[in-house]
Amino acid sequence: MEIDFTPLHYTFLHKPLLIGGCAMEYYGLRKAGNDIDLVIHPDDHVVLVKLCPNHVKDLYGDVGVCEYGFEIWNQICTFDYNHLKENAMEEAEYLVISLEKLLFLKALAMEIPKYHRDLELVVQKVLDIAYGKE
Repeated sequence: MEIDFTPLHYTFLHKPLLIGGCAMEYYGLRKAGNDIDLVIHPDDHVVLVKLCPNHVKDLYGDVGVCEYGFEIWNQICTFDYNHLKENAMEEAEYLVISLEKLLFLKALAMEIPKYHRDLELVVQKVLDIAYGKE
């Protein structure tokens, strides 16, 4: 999966962590939507907030820079980059959240029907791997 970061006009100091729909697509669970969701290192986040001050969204302390089809977060439900990148898959320009951490994030948001369906897809993928069906 290729992600074009050039619209951001920024070179990340630390590889961004792919979460959300693109991570679901990476694992072959479903197609991604229109935006690209990332969690990034605090050093990168500080710079991006300064570069795009008119595109900052704050959801109860989760601060996102939402520009050019990206939603770039400092954390998700207080879980930051260092926590969420644990066991991530490494690609050339980014990391992909591990299935276990993706499962965790989907569980946190499972009251929303879309995320509950995603949760079921991730659970099935984990079970398929565990039982050698994958």
